[in-house]
Amino acid sequence: MTTPVNDPRAKTPVWEARADLVVIGSGVAGLTAALRAQALGLHVLVITKAAVADGNTRWAQGGVAVVMENEHDLDDSVARHAEDTFTAGAGLCDEAAVRSILDGGPAAVARLRADGAQFDAAASGLLARAREGGHSAFRVIHAGGDATGAEVERALVAQAGQTGVPVLEHHIAVDALRTPGGRVAGVTVLDHHGVPGVVRAPAVLVASGGLGQLYQATSNPEIATGDGIALALRAGATVADIEFVQFHPTVLYTPGARGRCPLVTEAVRGEGATLVDGAGLPVMRGVHPLGDLAPRDVVSAAITRRMLTAPGGIDDHVFLDATGIEGFAQRFPTVFGACAALGLDPAVDPIPVTPAAHFSCGGIVTTVAGRSSVAGLYAAGEVARTGLHGANRLASNSLLEGLVVGQRVAEAVAADLAAGLLADPARGRLPSWTTAPAAERDSLQRVMSRYAAIGRDADGLAAAGSVLDLSLSDTPLWTHAAVEDAALTVVAQAMLAAAVRRTESRGCHVRTDFPDRDDAWRRSQLIRLSPSGQPVLADPIPLEGVA
Repeated sequence: MTTPVNDPRAKTPVWEARADLVVIGSGVAGLTAALRAQALGLHVLVITKAAVADGNTRWAQGGVAVVMENEHDLDDSVARHAEDTFTAGAGLCDEAAVRSILDGGPAAVARLRADGAQFDAAASGLLARAREGGHSAFRVIHAGGDATGAEVERALVAQAGQTGVPVLEHHIAVDALRTPGGRVAGVTVLDHHGVPGVVRAPAVLVASGGLGQLYQATSNPEIATGDGIALALRAGATVADIEFVQFHPTVLYTPGARGRCPLVTEAVRGEGATLVDGAGLPVMRGVHPLGDLAPRDVVSAAITRRMLTAPGGIDDHVFLDATGIEGFAQRFPTVFGACAALGLDPAVDPIPVTPAAHFSCGGIVTTVAGRSSVAGLYAAGEVARTGLHGANRLASNSLLEGLVVGQRVAEAVAADLAAGLLADPARGRLPSWTTAPAAERDSLQRVMSRYAAIGRDADGLAAAGSVLDLSLSDTPLWTHAAVEDAALTVVAQAMLAAAVRRTESRGCHVRTDFPDRDDAWRRSQLIRLSPSGQPVLADPIPLEGVA
């Protein structure tokens, strides 16, 4: 149902629609949830601020980490996959969440293949499997060599089109509607012209992806601006582990690059490539037992330390020597194409690489079924903190999580609706369409890249906070850019608050003034908004049974 209003400049929405479930985001988690919810008989509407296939999922190169029945190394198992996940998560994974999500992997992959996804096959006819950083076995299935995300997104978008899932493209979600009792009952949106609308629904799923645009260089697309976390915070939800931002160790280096940079999947290292510095010396020798296949935080930190010494006069990148990999162009066509665009041939030229912001490890606190602390508000994918990742993501667990939790959250919504636990959308109150504090984006990205990236200390974090405070201005939320800038600002404030308080180094969070891990900090920090709209630290989340 749509209700037009004559004046598009009015502060009230100019149109209104209704659904059982609104899905914000069209990546792997969002579309998986939408397809399952529709199959369960729910009226679904997907909202995405770009084109339906333009999210972060399509850029995922490596694959899906999963232990498939009768298609795994002889000594591999879900339990071993869990142990690798615990190791990468540096003591902050939730054991029950890890086992639950990994256990759901084979069935989730089977459903995806039934929906048309085509994974690469080995000569045996079974699925081809690769090994990536942090994994102790070959368990990463892939598609198109290094184009797994693109194939997953293609299959989901095609299935959504075939089944008629309605998608509202080029619309950005701004705020949740809430009832007087605090339940979520819909969401306000802006189209690309800034025309406001509202979708009333008893359930809102935030599946909007990550926050890589906090930094100058990232593997994330331009739309990864943390909008979903900001919306959830304003709706009363809590976030956790926000200080842990994973930097992928091998993003293709381009002098002066800003925004999204091409990824060089760590599966290249899984096939035998090695990292060397500007003087030709191995970067990872003696650093970690897994060498070049150590967890991402370890490799990124090692590269950063090596660059500080400027070996061979090079202080802003190292090299990935993949010249020994036969058939590189066929195995890694995406990487090969990115290199060729720079005039490089990986068969003969070392690939210049550098760490760049990749994945957020924290986000909106949810169960493994996607339920948040606010009735009617759900989250899945990179925007959510299920407890799977802890202080550092294990390679290729991300697509797996989106597939598993995406399915479960749809079933949770259907169950909550049937049980009468959700709000009557008619009782949802429109938020005040006013202003929010926003920093100038270029200044924010520069200060976060300098002071809140891989290496942090108290002085730098304080400087970052001061710069943000000085650049804040109240900004009307009437354009996509304004909503994004306000989101980046509140997420940056939350991250700085958590990073200042965590006086240790763990996983992706590296404090140069507190270089050691301190198990007094073996806990997650909870953040919510104060009544004045500022991110504040709450009591930590107790981690029962962490591995």
